[in-house]
Amino acid sequence: MQPDYGLKHRILSPTEAVAQSLSSTAPTAGPTVLIPLVYALSGEGTWLVFLIAMCGVVLVAMNINIFARRSASPGSLYQYVSSSMGAQAGVTTGWALVIAYIGTAVAVTGGLTVYFNAALMTIWGTTVSPATIIAVSVIAAWVLAYMNVQLSAQTMLWFEVLSVALILTLLSVTISRAGFHPDMAQLRLEGVSPEKLRLGLVLATFSFVGFESSTALGAEVKNPLRMIPRAVIATAVFAGLFFVASAYVEVLGFKDLKESLASSSAPLESLAKAAGIGGFGVAVAICAVVSFFACTLACITAAARILFMVGRHGLLPAGFGRAHARNQTPHQAVSLSAILTLIPAVLMAIRGIGGMDINGFTGTFATYGFVTAYVLICVAAPLSLSRRGQLLPRHIAASIAAIVFMTVTLMGNIYPRPPAPYSWMPFAYLGCLVVGPMWLSWRSRAVPALLEEIQRDLELMTPAPEVI
Repeated sequence: MQPDYGLKHRILSPTEAVAQSLSSTAPTAGPTVLIPLVYALSGEGTWLVFLIAMCGVVLVAMNINIFARRSASPGSLYQYVSSSMGAQAGVTTGWALVIAYIGTAVAVTGGLTVYFNAALMTIWGTTVSPATIIAVSVIAAWVLAYMNVQLSAQTMLWFEVLSVALILTLLSVTISRAGFHPDMAQLRLEGVSPEKLRLGLVLATFSFVGFESSTALGAEVKNPLRMIPRAVIATAVFAGLFFVASAYVEVLGFKDLKESLASSSAPLESLAKAAGIGGFGVAVAICAVVSFFACTLACITAAARILFMVGRHGLLPAGFGRAHARNQTPHQAVSLSAILTLIPAVLMAIRGIGGMDINGFTGTFATYGFVTAYVLICVAAPLSLSRRGQLLPRHIAASIAAIVFMTVTLMGNIYPRPPAPYSWMPFAYLGCLVVGPMWLSWRSRAVPALLEEIQRDLELMTPAPEVI
């Protein structure tokens, strides 16, 4: 029987579930921030790097959906791994995801400040303190997540629809300007080596992280056993095709420009000016702002659901595991997620760290959390199927391929050794990661029956199918 979490029961539509996952990936960040960085590493193979990343992420999604088709709760991957590998592995997964979601929320506030001030400078010739922009955006996200999950989902949906539609329009204009002919340099991968593809794969994969976040809305989505798996796969595929198309067109569009794509800080604005629609660049910058805001909101929402489940299991004060009586949201967990996002982001801004550096530092840190959670879910999936007597060779192949893909991605963050502070981030991440299992160990000694209670609560539950 499905427990009563106190959250709004089955209120979110399939499109709102997709909005949660899609907003977590912040698709606008690919064309505006990440594609120039990937191009600097992978050159004419940029489009292929994003295609490879999409295939790897789809493999991870297949492993996630082994659980998502049978179980729905706010626990997300925390519940899935616990049900297969035990509470210790589950808590490690959940804590890694909390680190990842909060890290991503902090990262996109950095990009938000850059594009907000760029648009403001173009329109009114002034700028605002980055710390102020961050504070206002995080507080606004907190209010939406605290008050109404459906309102926040709809906000994310329309923000992403608007930003993606404008970018696709600009890409179409760019192709029209360049002429409808294949770019043979890209299709032949001129000057591209396997090593260049490997180096670019790290950043390309980061474009997708968070695609699974709709699994945290298992108690709130209509017909979750059907709709959440579809949202997970749809997000991975749509984002992948969007990134591949954007990469191909941006590389093509910059070939007639004096500016290099690798060094461009505002590639879409440059393409808009080249197409004679310079004002369109301002619109794209505004779309980037709203997309980054939607990502902040989505990450706070997802992290809060996991903290909510952790509170229900006695690993946080009991209040974090209770829902607001009127709003039916995990209000205290939402507030904690917002505070964990606000403090480091504002502190870095006050210390003068630039928006793109905030994005790079905390985005890299968050990537380690996602990789940890994705590897653990890919280990847990075949174990779960084996216990049910449903394990097939294709499941083993999908698990191994996904783990290899994520390992290659992880190694790309470590070797060749990056400059500081990126070089010490793996150690900082490991220091943060061990806090979760250590806290569980301490709590289980204080409450001997704790592990058994967590395991019972996180057993796979199969709610009856519902009609939408």
